[in-house]
Amino acid sequence: MKTFLLLRHLAGRGQARAGQHFNSRTQLIFAIALVSALLLIPFAFTVGQFPISLAEIASLGWAKLSAGLSAPVGSANIVLFEIRGPRIAAAFIVGAALAAAGAAFQNLFRNPLVSPDILGVSSGAALGAVTGIFLSLPLVAIQGLAFAGGLLAVAIIFWVGNKIRGHDPVLTLVLTGVVIGSLLGSGIALTKYLADPFNQLPAITYWLLGSFASVTARDILLAFPIIFAAVVPLFLLRWRINLLALPDDEARALGLGVRRMRLIVIVAATLMTAASVAICGIIGWVGLVIPHAVRMLVGAEFSRLLPLSMLIGGTFMLAVDTIGRSIAPTEIPPGVLTALIGAPAFIWLMAATFKRRRS
Repeated sequence: MKTFLLLRHLAGRGQARAGQHFNSRTQLIFAIALVSALLLIPFAFTVGQFPISLAEIASLGWAKLSAGLSAPVGSANIVLFEIRGPRIAAAFIVGAALAAAGAAFQNLFRNPLVSPDILGVSSGAALGAVTGIFLSLPLVAIQGLAFAGGLLAVAIIFWVGNKIRGHDPVLTLVLTGVVIGSLLGSGIALTKYLADPFNQLPAITYWLLGSFASVTARDILLAFPIIFAAVVPLFLLRWRINLLALPDDEARALGLGVRRMRLIVIVAATLMTAASVAICGIIGWVGLVIPHAVRMLVGAEFSRLLPLSMLIGGTFMLAVDTIGRSIAPTEIPPGVLTALIGAPAFIWLMAATFKRRRS
């Protein structure tokens, strides 16, 4: 009972401090991010190999709402509602999910250089998907294997990390993730070596680069509930998650169940990452760069960091995908563009961080 009252008191103090620190600068950044997202979404519908004007989009949308299931089927309707609509929604949802997972893991491991695949979820999902492609399974089975592979990889890493006693548990998890991730990477390499070079190998390579080209409304209906269910506990526990940035002894002294809270964060971030990778493949840098940049803008307080990271992450991922499918006749995979943009951006962020610390 005392622990509950202490946590309730800390949560109240955290909310009060968050309200005080949610100053005009933070509000301005949030407003700019929201306006950018609202402007980018309709623009993303208009560009591509089949351009559609905003007026045509409005008329098609009104016709769809008026006629319902009996709406006329044409090329513009197919492009708008069956190709770009699911793709835009998937890009925004995946970007938000990866940014949220990155923010959670960076807070958990007390390190801004941590990305969502730190515990091998991307490697496990990749091995599952590559195995499905190698066995010539249907797309839904490949996505299911990718999702299950990501969860299984993290479960193994967490189990092995808990079996190793007498060491820092956070460091143990990271090192175990590196080892298991390397093992899973060798499995991916072996599968690529054994794959048919004319049919299976190109499909494997294309999937590993990441793409929203084949995303359907069914994929979103399967992935979104998982991502939403994983985000909810992070929002509800955002005040307590702040305490994970403290050393374990200090967090326990404040009444936090560190082991249980760490497990909740790992499960939530893993579910988001695995669901994202299952529908679009591996897309790096979003979960690393976006939370790091947002932390520089608004600080490390998790109640501000999480929603703003999701908003900017979704907008960034949608912008990257829009550029990739419209800048050249051949579509550029978003995983390639995120690396091209993310690597120099992260170098700049590190330089800015070090300069701030010296000053």
